[in-house]
Amino acid sequence: MKLYTKLYEDFNEMYLGYAGLAIIASSCLGSIAAMLILMNGHGVANMLQLMAVVIVCMTFNAAVLAQLKTKFVFNSLIFSLLVSTIFIVVNLI
Repeated sequence: MKLYTKLYEDFNEMYLGYAGLAIIASSCLGSIAAMLILMNGHGVANMLQLMAVVIVCMTFNAAVLAQLKTKFVFNSLIFSLLVSTIFIVVNLI
């Protein structure tokens, strides 16, 4: 919890700079996950995975663009990166 608090305080302090970098990071990681999902096929399970990645990444982007509270934006960033990373690992195995 100490790491989370420190990262959140840093994110909150330099919000404008980190928000731009976070959009790039989330979009890049999400696109890698989408590419790997589509490389494994076009079945229903793959499309559900793709839908999940797109929804999570776009929710984060919308949170930044809508200028929601920094706590929500930070939490959605962590969730977006986590979901994309999980789907990358799952589709590499």
